[in-house]
Amino acid sequence: MQYNNKNIVLSELIGLKAKVTRCLDKKQVGLQGLIIDETKNMFFLETKHGTKKVVKKSATFRLYAGNKSYVVKGEEVNFRPEDRLEKSLKYYKRRELK
Repeated sequence: MQYNNKNIVLSELIGLKAKVTRCLDKKQVGLQGLIIDETKNMFFLETKHGTKKVVKKSATFRLYAGNKSYVVKGEEVNFRPEDRLEKSLKYYKRRELK
């Protein structure tokens, strides 16, 4: 899969590295790891200290794909993985291609 700034919100995110850059829960800011699973509302990150849950809607993430990184607001991906293609289209249209 070729990721870019637009299609990252439509893509499979499991297997990507992620870092929490903003979050309502200040303890989770800076948390980073590999996305190992996701539900409609949560990312499960495998970190050095075990598996951590992060609420998507309350956070902003930096996702790393290859040698590039992309900033994604949790609300842009706050859907079931199987529904993301259909429901994230409005966010896809708003994002700039970089």
